[in-house]
Amino acid sequence: MTAATERIPVLVTRQEKESITRMARDAGLSVGEYLRRAAAAFRPEEDEQVLLGMIDQVVKTTARASAAVDQALEFVEASNQRMAALEGRLAREA
Repeated sequence: MTAATERIPVLVTRQEKESITRMARDAGLSVGEYLRRAAAAFRPEEDEQVLLGMIDQVVKTTARASAAVDQALEFVEASNQRMAALEGRLAREA
């Protein structure tokens, strides 16, 4: 591994610095190594593709769930109508 010899000054807020420092410590890394790894892993175009895929799955799942709810409501309505007819028949017979 080549030794790091270049600097990239980055200004952050006090809260951002505390958060980055805490995350680096929790990961068992120096702040510099933590930021190098985070920068190397950052791929916005890949992240966007993953998010678009997730959104597509949410849309499909929501449509299926909505159809299932509609079917359940139709079943309940039909059941209510059968019960009402039965109660009406029982009332007439009584």
